[in-house]
Amino acid sequence: MEILKYLAGYSENIQNQVIKMIDSDKLNDYLLNKYHFSHEIKTDKALYQYVMDLKNQYLKQSNPLSKVIFDDKIDLVHQALGLHTFVSRVQGSQLKSKNEIRIGSVFKKCPVEFLRMIAVHELAHLREKDHNKAFYKLCVYMEPGYHQLEFDMRLYLTQVDLFGKTN
Repeated sequence: MEILKYLAGYSENIQNQVIKMIDSDKLNDYLLNKYHFSHEIKTDKALYQYVMDLKNQYLKQSNPLSKVIFDDKIDLVHQALGLHTFVSRVQGSQLKSKNEIRIGSVFKKCPVEFLRMIAVHELAHLREKDHNKAFYKLCVYMEPGYHQLEFDMRLYLTQVDLFGKTN
């Protein structure tokens, strides 16, 4: 179903449960009872500090980040919610590399737990480029509730797509 585009990879049983929640107007209540819908991370500077704090706590030895920003166009252009890019440039006789993280602007207004989940996801790409077992193990190391948060974030995005917001 197109209304469940964020849950397309989940089983038919789970999708049917979500449809029942939507039809009985319980999805919004589920999200509101589980998460607080405000955080203070609204600027690129605050986002950079938030992500760097996570990086310094869990990935001290990984490559440095040169930029972390909110991006208004990321979900439209890349069909993604976050994006990790690695750029290499030759400057004189040296090869310079930069890591950048772009996070969809939708995370300015969502619960801080979802922002943390996407930040952890993008930070994990500093060490693991592919979505493999080691990647998800690293995500769970940084955020033990990673898989539940990813699922709930998909429910949140479904709610926002269908009704515009959570009340």
